[in-house]
Amino acid sequence: MAFTKKISTLVLLATFSLPTVIAAQDTAEERRHREAQRSQDAHDKAHHNTAKVVGGSAAGGAVLGGVLGGGKGALIGGAAGAGGGVIADKVRKHKGVEKRENRDPR
Repeated sequence: MAFTKKISTLVLLATFSLPTVIAAQDTAEERRHREAQRSQDAHDKAHHNTAKVVGGSAAGGAVLGGVLGGGKGALIGGAAGAGGGVIADKVRKHKGVEKRENRDPR
């Protein structure tokens, strides 16, 4: 009994002491997606696109809210516009990445 316990302990220690990191092989599709995402992010950062989309939506919402509801309406409209701008920016980025993936097949 003691011998089998020692053997099983040694087997477990040997198993857990081995490197458990397995290098995952990227598929060509994953690489193409990562490159397209990197390219889209670099373009957006250089042109401040996220700030333009979110800021423009917030300003439009604030103006509309201000016209309809005064100061409090402007605050609410600005917040709603910014939220909508974030969603619109996510959709815009996603479509840009898809377009870049399809444009540059490898």
